[in-house]
Amino acid sequence: MKSEIFSFAINHRNQLRFHYGFNEVFLDPYYISREKSGKKVIYGRINNSSEIKKFEYDKIVNIRVLPHKRFSPVIPIIS
Repeated sequence: MKSEIFSFAINHRNQLRFHYGFNEVFLDPYYISREKSGKKVIYGRINNSSEIKKFEYDKIVNIRVLPHKRFSPVIPIIS
């Protein structure tokens, strides 16, 4: 279920809101992956930041897709 929600948000470039531990997170989701340990993770840019962070699926609860909050991916170019 989480993968479907995250995939929808990534494809439509919708911002997500969820709880991660005790923190509320607003995220521009970029991609879904698996770690070497087999755990699923999602990567994205934290709202109002240029930082890309990784979040483990099993620690994410209360996911909301924010349909009126769209984003454009910011990809840094390294020379």
